Amino acid sequence: MAVRLFKKSWWVDFRHSEIRYRKKSPDNTRAGAKAYEALLRRKLVNGENINRMEITYPTFEEFAWRWFETYVKNNNKPSEIRTKEIALRVHLIPYFGKTKINEISNYQIEGYKAKQDRSRLCNKSINNHLTVLAKCLRTAQEWLELEKIPMIKKLKVPAYKFDYLTKEDSELLLNQAHMPWRDIILVALKTGMRKGELMALHWEDINWETRIIAVKRSMYRGELTSTKSNKIRYIPMIPEVCKCLYSRKTQKGFVFADEQGGPFNRWRFDDTLYRICKKAGLRRITWHVLRHTFASHLAMAGASIQSVQGLLGHSEIATTMRYAHLSSSALTEAISLLDRGQDDNFGQPVGNRQENFMKIVESFALHHPEIFSKIKQKQEPKLLS
Repeated sequence: MAVRLFKKSWWVDFRHSEIRYRKKSPDNTRAGAKAYEALLRRKLVNGENINRMEITYPTFEEFAWRWFETYVKNNNKPSEIRTKEIALRVHLIPYFGKTKINEISNYQIEGYKAKQDRSRLCNKSINNHLTVLAKCLRTAQEWLELEKIPMIKKLKVPAYKFDYLTKEDSELLLNQAHMPWRDIILVALKTGMRKGELMALHWEDINWETRIIAVKRSMYRGELTSTKSNKIRYIPMIPEVCKCLYSRKTQKGFVFADEQGGPFNRWRFDDTLYRICKKAGLRRITWHVLRHTFASHLAMAGASIQSVQGLLGHSEIATTMRYAHLSSSALTEAISLLDRGQDDNFGQPVGNRQENFMKIVESFALHHPEIFSKIKQKQEPKLLS
C-alpha cells in the first residue's frame, strides 16, 4: 500500500497500468488512506475513470452560514438563534472557518478545546460550542453525504451548584418589596416560573375555577416566544397566590404590566430585584434563584422528583435530580426498601423471629419443667388481676 503523510495530510500514491495516481485521502488517517487506495484500485480494475472531477466541498465558514440561514432560523427559537449565531461568529468560524467541511478532524477539534481552555472559558461554555459544531457537522453529513464526521468528546463539567433562599430570607425579601414587585416575587417563589414566563403571563392563562396557571409562552428581548421546552405546563395555585392575583385581576392583557400596560423589560426586572435584595440586606440574586427556591422547598417538604419535574417543566429527569439530595423523605423511603419486613433489632423477618422464640420456650419447658412451672405460677396472679 503506497500511502504517506505529507504536510499533515495523508495521500495515496501508486501506479496502475504504468499510470501514476496521486490523491489526497478524504479520511485523514493512515487507515483511511489505505482504505481509499484499495477503493481506487478496485475502480480502476472495473474500468472506471477515477480522474473525473470530484466533489468540491465548501469551507466550514461557507457551510456554517448556509446552515444557520436555512436550518437554525427555521427550527430554533429567537434565544437559541442568538446563542448559535454568537458561537459561530465569535468562536467556531475564527478557528475552523478556512477548513473544508469534510476535513475537520478529531485532532483539530481537540486543538480547539485546548485553545478555548487557555482563554479561560469554562468547560460548560466550551461544551456549548461543541454542541453547535456537532449539529452543524451532522447536517453537513446529511446534506453533502459525507462519508464520515469526527466524533466529538465533550469536557467534564463540575457538578451543578445552585443557590436558593431559606424560608426566612424569602419572607424578608417579600417584606421589603413594594407593589407590584411583591406580587411578582411571590408568584415566582410559589410557582417556579421563569423570568420570561412571568413577563409573558396573560390573564387568559389563569383558570379561576380550577385555580391553575397555564404556562404557554415566554418573553425574550421584547418578543413573545414558546416556553423553553416548547410545551404548555400547568401549575396549581396555592390560596396565597390565588388571592394575590385575584386582587389585581383585569379582563385581559399582561398580568404584570408596566405603567403603559405593556410588559416589563428584562433590564427593569433585574435591576428592581437587585435593589430589593440590597434593601433587605440579602446577597445579590437573580430571578432564577427564586425558581431554585421553589423547587428546593418542594423537595425538602417531601415532594417526589417526578412532581417537581412536572411543575418546573424540565424535559429530562436528570435536570431535576439536582434537587434530589434535598428530599430526605424520598431518600429514606428508597433505602427502607432494603429493610422491609425485617426486625429492627435482629435483622430477621418478624414472623421468623416469633417462631424461633416459641421453639426456644418449648425446648426450655421440656428440659426444665420445674423451673417453667414456677415461672408460670408467678405469672398467673398478674394475669388474673
